[in-house]
Amino acid sequence: RVNRARAESIQESEMERLALMFKVLGDPTRLKIFVALSGGEMCVCDLAAYLGLSESAVSHQLRRMREQALVKPRREGQVLYYALDDGHVVELLRLGFEHVRE
Repeated sequence: RVNRARAESIQESEMERLALMFKVLGDPTRLKIFVALSGGEMCVCDLAAYLGLSESAVSHQLRRMREQALVKPRREGQVLYYALDDGHVVELLRLGFEHVRE
């Protein structure tokens, strides 16, 4: 069993990236942002209004999420719109909620 576990282990750098991604996902405010963005892209000002936070606070959270490639920005003039980066992020949310609702 030990040999099999060693053979199936992943690289330490990947393990650290995965742990950091789950740490970013582990914050309730960021989870609320994920849920909001699962319905489509939103600008920072709309996310701030939804969360009842300042735009600065929301931008800080989005920066952390962007660093982990969980969200992606799109600029239109001076307004930044954010969306979930890809289908993997949506699937992480779906599986997580499915698990906690069992």
